[in-house]
This record gives sequence, C-alpha cells and structure tokens, in this order.
Amino acid sequence: SKAPIKKEKIMPQRGDLIEIFRDSYQHWAVYVGDGSVVHLFILHVFAGFNSITVITQRGAVREETLRAVVGNDQWQINNSLDSTYRPRPADVIVTEARSWVGRTITYHSIRRNCEHFATEQRYGVSASQQVGATAGLGRLW
Repeated sequence: SKAPIKKEKIMPQRGDLIEIFRDSYQHWAVYVGDGSVVHLFILHVFAGFNSITVITQRGAVREETLRAVVGNDQWQINNSLDSTYRPRPADVIVTEARSWVGRTITYHSIRRNCEHFATEQRYGVSASQQVGATAGLGRLW
C-alpha cells in the first residue's frame, strides 16, 4: 500500500492536528506518534433528505494508523489555531486523546464534530473553523 498523500513534506509531531480532505468536508484527527492518530468518527449514518440536514448521531473515538484514516485523500498538519489558543504540552494532548479511545459520544455536524474533538485535545477548547464558529471556552465532552 502506498503512503498517504501529503500537501507538505513536514512529518507530524505528537499533538499535531491532522486535516484530511474528503470529497465534501474535512476530517480531523490528532497525531499521537508512531504513525497513529486518534479521531472521532460517525458510527451510524442516517440518511437525510438533503445535504444541509443536520442530524445528531452517535460517534466513536478510535486510534488508527494515519495511513488507514487518510486512505487516498490529501492531508496536512493544521495547527492554525495556535495563534488564538495556546497548545497544551504534547504529552497532555496525547494522553487526553487516548483517554477517549473506545468511547461513544454524541456527534453533531455543527456543535460536536471531529474538528471540535481534535481542537479540544490540542487546546482544551472546542472550536471549528469548518462551521464558521467557535463553540466557546467550555468543554463539550
């Protein structure tokens, strides 16, 4: 199997946020070292009538290889909120992210998505640039 397609040549460091470019959205994960990431994904997809339907679903947190999560999509390191929020130490980020592995939580495309999960691990704040708003300074989980 071939390596994931990167938009840059820099290898991620523990605690970096990984942005993965899917067809119609960006998926987010936290790099935890040794080629692995922790990410929140939807367990069950309930079909809506159109793409703007917002549905609350069940999500789960899993640790997998970056290669498995990225597949054939492009990806990049994206710590762009470092200028807004102070990143926590890498050991804290990795420990916190791994503490969620195996748990199921509510997934909401606007209020509790994979980007919120990833930023919560790095900064201690849930935020999503993808939906054009931040969730505030409180913890969502």
